[in-house]
Amino acid sequence: MIGTTITSFVFLAFVIITVARGVRIVPQGEEWVVQRLGKYRVTLLPGLRFIIPYLDSVAYKVTTKDIILDVQEQEVITRDNAVIVVNAIAFIKVTDPVKAVYGVENYSEAIRNMIMTTLRSIVGEMELDHALSQRDMIKARLKAGVADEALDWGLTVKSVEIQDIKPSQSMQRAMELQASAERERKAMVTKAEGEKQSMILTAEARLESAKRDAEAQIMLADASSQAITKVTGAFGANELPMLYLLGEKYIASLGRMADSPNAKVVLLPADLQNTLRGLFQHLPKT
Repeated sequence: MIGTTITSFVFLAFVIITVARGVRIVPQGEEWVVQRLGKYRVTLLPGLRFIIPYLDSVAYKVTTKDIILDVQEQEVITRDNAVIVVNAIAFIKVTDPVKAVYGVENYSEAIRNMIMTTLRSIVGEMELDHALSQRDMIKARLKAGVADEALDWGLTVKSVEIQDIKPSQSMQRAMELQASAERERKAMVTKAEGEKQSMILTAEARLESAKRDAEAQIMLADASSQAITKVTGAFGANELPMLYLLGEKYIASLGRMADSPNAKVVLLPADLQNTLRGLFQHLPKT
């Protein structure tokens, strides 16, 4: 009796275990790959599914949701030998679980490494300024570069975004030094241009002043010439009025010299008497 009861319990347990191993509930967003005796048999879609216990086994549980792959930061050398740091993020989706699990050992890691390799290749063909300013172009080329290989692994690359792209720390320091040198150069050029312009303006001012002085001298000479001509025409051959005027101006000049507060000694020319004598000799006798 006891033996029969134990047997019944063992049989019941076997049945329960067998049913549990044969019934599978696949959650939404997943697909399960089933193998029979080590060989692929079927892919279970979401819902209540049945398999043959002990012969079939769930080998892989593959998510069909969008997978976010964070591509780690890496240093890349551009075509002009500049070092930049770049990282990215990719959004992929498993469209064929069989290819995903049997086509590559680890599809997430494979896609990540492929993105890193392709990114280095793309940026390596570009110059620094172009690489820093052309994110959209890099993103488009990166997605196209990995899409074909991803299809062979049952994956779809939905999007690849460049998270950050910047010069390395050593490159940033070099760029800062270059920018500082460029600012100093521009400041020196500006200063030199200012000094040059100032010298030009000064020279032009001197030239204009010299021209005006020359014109003034010419005008004075013309005026003196006209005055002499008029005086000569007025006096004619009689030089007595002219001598009288010259003597009058001469005596007036001596008077101003004597009245000056700085004049201590007044020098009279030695021929003053002769000059006056000659002047009075020309006066008409009464």
